[in-house]
Amino acid sequence: MAEQTPKPEQLLQIDYRPPAKDWRDPTVEFRKGVFCYSAAPKNLEYLGLPNPRKWQPYDEDWKLPPNWKQIILEGMRDRLQKFRSFRLFMDICVRCGACADKCHFYIGSGDPKNMPVLRAELLRSVYRRYFTLAGRLFPALAGARDLTLQVLKEWFYYFYQCTECRRCSVFCPYGIDTAEVSMIGRELLTLVGCNINWVLEPVANSYRTGNHLGIQPHGFKDSIEFAVDELAEITGVRVEAPINKKGAEVLLLVPSADYFGTPHYFTLLGTLMVLHEIGLDYTFSAFASEGGNFGLFTSHEMIKRINAKIYEEAKRLKVKWILGAECGHMWRVLHQYMDTMNGPADFLEEPVSPITGTRFENAKSTRTVHICEFTADLIHHRKLALDASRNDHWTVTFHDSCNPSRAMGLIEEPRYILKNVCNHFHEMPESTIREQTFCCGSGSGLGTDENFEMRMRGGFPRANAVKYVRDRFGVNLLACICAIDKATLPALLEYWVPGVEVAGVHELVGNALIMKGEKERGTDLRGEALTPKEELVHA
Repeated sequence: MAEQTPKPEQLLQIDYRPPAKDWRDPTVEFRKGVFCYSAAPKNLEYLGLPNPRKWQPYDEDWKLPPNWKQIILEGMRDRLQKFRSFRLFMDICVRCGACADKCHFYIGSGDPKNMPVLRAELLRSVYRRYFTLAGRLFPALAGARDLTLQVLKEWFYYFYQCTECRRCSVFCPYGIDTAEVSMIGRELLTLVGCNINWVLEPVANSYRTGNHLGIQPHGFKDSIEFAVDELAEITGVRVEAPINKKGAEVLLLVPSADYFGTPHYFTLLGTLMVLHEIGLDYTFSAFASEGGNFGLFTSHEMIKRINAKIYEEAKRLKVKWILGAECGHMWRVLHQYMDTMNGPADFLEEPVSPITGTRFENAKSTRTVHICEFTADLIHHRKLALDASRNDHWTVTFHDSCNPSRAMGLIEEPRYILKNVCNHFHEMPESTIREQTFCCGSGSGLGTDENFEMRMRGGFPRANAVKYVRDRFGVNLLACICAIDKATLPALLEYWVPGVEVAGVHELVGNALIMKGEKERGTDLRGEALTPKEELVHA
């Protein structure tokens, strides 16, 4: 793949001039590096999804059902009736262009159909043709298009070049959420079996084993026990990490990448250290061994089906409330969907920290607290002994992961933590962070290798902001609180901003945490040598 991918200086040659052809021309080219492979038939079969078969987007024949057009239009009609927001979004856009240059894929590619307004228009034009009087009588005047095979292929091409990050919605004067339009577009494509493997395989794995990576319960147990052993070597302290413990006060949810990938694994180590140090009565679950939810990138129904296991396991284990770790789409689902889809969680208690007594009133509905809220509260009440100099080998900036920041407003808590565990912290430019944060370019299931060029294009705005703080302040670490970010940002930064690493916030907490009974620490959680105290004093 690396040999086929253009060099950074080539990708920077972006042409923003309007194309010569009419926007209604649906022709797209599925060339290597800009699309994702189709879902494997076995994954569709396992999930009971329609039309499992072998095909690829670059095939001429997509092997669609004979009545595929009817299926799509009936699916659209059903969703127009079910979701009032969908019909509203189809009708109220005035094409003002406020969102046009806000999408990272448009900035990185120059393709006008990656403008949120025009990407949504690909669906809107078909809506007008079949569901409005003007579109039925005067299609050309109404900007309506027939649903053809080429239009369907165009949908696939562009709805899988949207990371559903919702940055465009921040700037829309009408409040249109184009991410929801992309979600509906993907749902309609799924009705005829057109989906990508990087989304459907994690969903199928969640059904089989409870997590995205397909790790069996005994593998999950082994991974947690390995982390416990490693922490004992690093710190001299043996932490408790119970699994399936009935009657614990708190159920801890983590993304599966935390116990099976890097740099996520160091985040898990830091989390275990914090929970041990404060003596929290908690448990993991080998059944709900995944907090993330790739159903968000598939359909509303799949969101509900996957997330149900969390509440079911909370009931079975008889916990009081739920504590969720660092994961992006996990938190958008929990914050925006879980209560209406699988709630109310009236069998759980309103979360109260047993350490500080803080009542997390924002979690009154879902009974689920984010680990950054929890840890920030501990630091605020001086319940953790911290030595920020243990992170002095890092000069840190923070990437607001789209779903926790834009979707649920988790903006200040991670910054509060970082400023207490790091001595060298610098913000990226204001227009690229907080609610306006740029996406990693690989969310919503696009973090695979076959679309590497498009990932690098989509991630370019974020990488450019990182380059600014690297060049100005010497930043060498980008912290974030999303599992997808931790998986995909390393490749993005290696491509655009060499020399900058990626870490979770709780990895840095773990580095700084002074544990009771710990041995003298010579390394951080990665095994890298800490700066000796005498050198710090001399500096």
